[in-house]
Amino acid sequence: MERADAMIDPFSGPILAIDVGAGTQDVLIYDPAQEPENCVKLVLPSQTQLVGRRIQAATAAGRAVHLSGPLMGGGASSSAAASHLAAGLPLSATPGAARTLHNDLARVAAMGVTVRDDPPLDAVVVPTGDVDLAALETALTPFGVAIPGVIAIAVQDHGFRPGSGSNAVRFEYLQGLLAEGGDLTQMIYRQPPAAMTRMAAVHGAIPGAVLMDTGAAAVLGALGDPRIARAAAAGGAILVNVGNMHTFATLIRGRRLYGLFEHHTGGITPELIGKLVGLLQTGDLVPERFQESFNGHGAALDPAYRGIAPFSFIAVTGPRRRLAQSLGYYEAAPHGDMMLTGPWGLVEGVRLLARRD
Repeated sequence: MERADAMIDPFSGPILAIDVGAGTQDVLIYDPAQEPENCVKLVLPSQTQLVGRRIQAATAAGRAVHLSGPLMGGGASSSAAASHLAAGLPLSATPGAARTLHNDLARVAAMGVTVRDDPPLDAVVVPTGDVDLAALETALTPFGVAIPGVIAIAVQDHGFRPGSGSNAVRFEYLQGLLAEGGDLTQMIYRQPPAAMTRMAAVHGAIPGAVLMDTGAAAVLGALGDPRIARAAAAGGAILVNVGNMHTFATLIRGRRLYGLFEHHTGGITPELIGKLVGLLQTGDLVPERFQESFNGHGAALDPAYRGIAPFSFIAVTGPRRRLAQSLGYYEAAPHGDMMLTGPWGLVEGVRLLARRD
């Protein structure tokens, strides 16, 4: 396999990169003294999966549950909380943890959740949060592996603005990035953007962490595959990340984004991926009608794309990329490991952020 080591700054120190997904959290400890293939890597259940399992165990035991900690991703955790309430069992949460279920605490209370700081007597306390550094340190210490001082974390953040739906907030933010030139490096943060509550929660729990959206991290990581890098630098490329919960596709030339769409992977078929990618490729995807027409989360397109030649190279990555296998797309694998696409993007993000600063 052709190497793309030039994407890594050889003078940087070790970096802990964690790409937080709905099904897994993909962990890379990048060490510039090691070959990329020899760096420590872990693919673990995501924190939302772990929280969901702990709630389910309490439900099975007929116990009350108290969620304690910061806002985190929903998915499995939110579904388990809803099932716990449906079973007629008490559920309470601190204000931060309660916002995992919904950013509007009045709506959380209306679900039947008691919002309080302290746990009720005999309740099972379930910690929340997208990253558990203490658990990682405990797991790695016996192997002589230390947590680096530089940490980069990617989460998918829908954001929150009172009176607006979460998808609307997310895609206004993404469309705004395209309107400002679509520079992918502008999606690497030391401070979370306004209204991005999940990034803010990670920033509060791990001050100093570099932050990215999971979609941007996947795109930046995929560019570490030499074939994709060449295509993006020349005529442009379409990158499709088929995640466990979300499918995120982008038009990119160099490091400039021209368009994107996002759909729930549970509603994706090979035929739908092919159709959506085709519409994105020709510039015929209409963001204003995307949700209505395709039941997707949202789309954004830079009108400037319609004035240039359509991007012909298409690559796919992500743990459920087999949904697109029949379409013949090139499969991205930076440094030979598809599951580490996001973490490699985070490592490159740290390097680019240092250069930008």
